[in-house]
Amino acid sequence: MMNFMKQTETQKMIRRLFMAGLCVVSLNGCSDMWFGEIEAPPLPGERISVLLHERNIKPDPELENEAILLPPPATNLSWPQAGGFASHAMHHIAVAPNIAKAWRTSVGSASDDSERIVAQPVVAAGKIFTVDSENLVSAFNAETGEKIWELELTPEHEDDGHITGGLAYDNGRLYVATGFALLFGIDANSGQTLWVTKTDAPMRAAPTGRGNRVFVINLNNELIAYDGRTGEKLWNHKGISETASILGGASPAVDQGVVVAAFSSGDIVALKVENGQAIWTESLSGARRVDAISALTAIRGRPIIDRGRVYAISNSGSFTSIDLKTGRRYWSKEISSQETPWIAGDYLFVVTPNAELLCVNRMDGRIHWVTTLPRWEDPEERKGNLTWSTPILVSDRLIVAGSNEEAYSFSPYTGEILGRVEMPDKIIVPPLAANGSLFFLSDGADLVAYR
Repeated sequence: MMNFMKQTETQKMIRRLFMAGLCVVSLNGCSDMWFGEIEAPPLPGERISVLLHERNIKPDPELENEAILLPPPATNLSWPQAGGFASHAMHHIAVAPNIAKAWRTSVGSASDDSERIVAQPVVAAGKIFTVDSENLVSAFNAETGEKIWELELTPEHEDDGHITGGLAYDNGRLYVATGFALLFGIDANSGQTLWVTKTDAPMRAAPTGRGNRVFVINLNNELIAYDGRTGEKLWNHKGISETASILGGASPAVDQGVVVAAFSSGDIVALKVENGQAIWTESLSGARRVDAISALTAIRGRPIIDRGRVYAISNSGSFTSIDLKTGRRYWSKEISSQETPWIAGDYLFVVTPNAELLCVNRMDGRIHWVTTLPRWEDPEERKGNLTWSTPILVSDRLIVAGSNEEAYSFSPYTGEILGRVEMPDKIIVPPLAANGSLFFLSDGADLVAYR
């Protein structure tokens, strides 16, 4: 178990530097170096912040002078599920102090108006696995980017245009949930199909694999557990159907013998992994309804299980902490997001639909700081909403990637911007990290590794 309070002398020095504001990298230049020094002086003339817009959420003034303490970074050898581990709690990941682009490769077909890349890659056994916009699954050497195998999953009688749910890895098997209502079990080493099973409806969320079981949620708001070795159906749980929803879905979280599923209806349910018996159910339907999108109660961000609590956030404005065993609410805040929060130590980092990056205390839901991200493609006309990924915390840097073809680095202690890097295309899929490398998958089907 990670020690969340112990700090090395290096960590303490890093924190003092952050609090003194000495590590800020200029926004005026972009490079492939995330943590390098400023290469050139600022350009002359008046500077207008690209991050400026109306702030809707305020930090708690009582927390203004409270220092944020994070667990020291730790190396993870794998990223086996969408969201990292099956619990979706990755905390503080270690990468090198200065990372640069190591390699770049194409994973297949890019996103277009009818087909989208939505599946986060997974990393295990020295490989990184991807799905492109046309359901081509590929395995690459995670160290070099060399392709090892590929497998086309589109059935012969089907047209393209079905969005794939995503990927999961467990015990040498790669699971792929598809928009064709097919779940595949694949040998991760060879790429050979081990089994295929059909569900009653397409899947838009990644599966979750844990302990030779694989859990999926389909568009009928049905959670199904399968035997990961054979594809045999073990049990199912039906939630409330929802006619309108947001593109994508939330893969289940699994830990301590419990699977937590979030549905497009705004409901969240905890069940026993063994037999699917319901333990508790909660609704995350928020009170705020400012537009048609926020009126959708869908939960697209993956629920998190961490230290006996569940953290879940809905699109309609409900961010909630729940006891894993009893279903008792610890707190609930009117904060909305379509992305998964990132938990590290006693803090949750959240990106809102209004392009706000928040640091939230996990114990009581109070807000430590708020940073604004670029919100518009055309800031003067306030047109073209930009979207931002789930944040990821690597070596004292909070990374978010956006549809403006850039990724930004922020201090997790203050919310100050530290730097930015140009991406090959817009980024919709959240970045991931494993074995000292940071990976990005662009809308243009480019997979880029930094280390």
